[in-house]
Amino acid sequence: MHLFYNLGIALFDLAVSLAAPFSKRAALLVKGRKTVWDTLGGVSLEGDVIWVHCASLGEFEQGRPLIEAIRKKNPSYKIVLSFYSPSGYEVRKNYKEADVVCYLPSDTRANAKRFISTVNPRMVFFVKYEYWYNYFRELKEVGTPLYLVSAIFRKDQIFFKWYGGWFRKILNNVKCFYIQDEKSAALLDGIGIKAYIVAGDTRFDRVAAIAAAANPIPVVENFATGAKVLVAGSTWPADEQIIASYINNSAKDVKLIIAPHMVDESHIQQLERRFTLPVCHYTKVKGEIGADVRVLIIDTIGLLSAIYRYGSVAYLGGGFGKGIHNTLEAATYGMPVIFGPRHLKFKEAIDLKEKGAGFSINDSVEFGNLMERLWDDENKDYLKKSGEAALEYVQSMCGATEEILKLID
Repeated sequence: MHLFYNLGIALFDLAVSLAAPFSKRAALLVKGRKTVWDTLGGVSLEGDVIWVHCASLGEFEQGRPLIEAIRKKNPSYKIVLSFYSPSGYEVRKNYKEADVVCYLPSDTRANAKRFISTVNPRMVFFVKYEYWYNYFRELKEVGTPLYLVSAIFRKDQIFFKWYGGWFRKILNNVKCFYIQDEKSAALLDGIGIKAYIVAGDTRFDRVAAIAAAANPIPVVENFATGAKVLVAGSTWPADEQIIASYINNSAKDVKLIIAPHMVDESHIQQLERRFTLPVCHYTKVKGEIGADVRVLIIDTIGLLSAIYRYGSVAYLGGGFGKGIHNTLEAATYGMPVIFGPRHLKFKEAIDLKEKGAGFSINDSVEFGNLMERLWDDENKDYLKKSGEAALEYVQSMCGATEEILKLID
């Protein structure tokens, strides 16, 4: 099986190389992997080194609380941060809390040996998933402890199939799994793995820290004051159609702050045309926003996590596409969260629904009915209790980072 695995890796690498002239993503991956050895050779990695690997940007947000906690606790430690995906590396390649940020070379035996001997880590953290056989085996052979953090398992994964014996062996190279929930624990128990701790998800620590440190945004605060405000984040066209249908026919005391996933000029113009109400672009605000404006479009990136605090209800985009975006950034401010039907692979969305703090909708009619219920002046407790449930959920799930940090002297 090992032979077939290595052959698969080689064929994938060949396919990426052939695709590079036609695919920006493939080109970035090929180029980035070529620079890894020069990047590592350009810095001093003497002393204690911690290696943290993240598949992409989402996993980075889970690994970030741990990286920053390590930096705070042991500032002399060197931190190497690796990414598999260009979408993670290209956004975070200048992340200042890591001494080195690089791509992870392809999972060949030679690359694994060279990377690990060059970095010479004291310990290694892989975030959530990515199970690379050659890297895991080499770490085991040289005696470097490997930990999976914020890990989560599903019964449909190959590790838990009757034919997954070889893949289960990969898991035996991990010293300890810091898993998110009891369902994952039961799955690991079922295949004889006992080296785990149910620690939760480090993303809860991250969003709580963001909320605590967020700076005020006076323009948005003035716009939101005294109104019923819906904050819609990371929206896609299917989400925007539903939201516009509602807001265009809503009461005068209802306002919308919308931060689309795509902020290029053509999409912002398309989004603005959906509304029949006065609209303002955040980047074009000079002074205060006019009193007649009902829709504020956040036409820039980096503000969404701080803007949620100005709403009383949040809508998370992506649920009519590949899957919803980060619900926790909104829930941490104590507000109910609404999303589309494609959310079933997201544990926190399921949890929020079970606690009465999350709501899924299938169309504009369901969305409108839900909004009227949440903002019913005769039943204000409904909004209040759902918001409280969201905040309590986030607060109850914090602490994973501190649990993992116990490993480090």
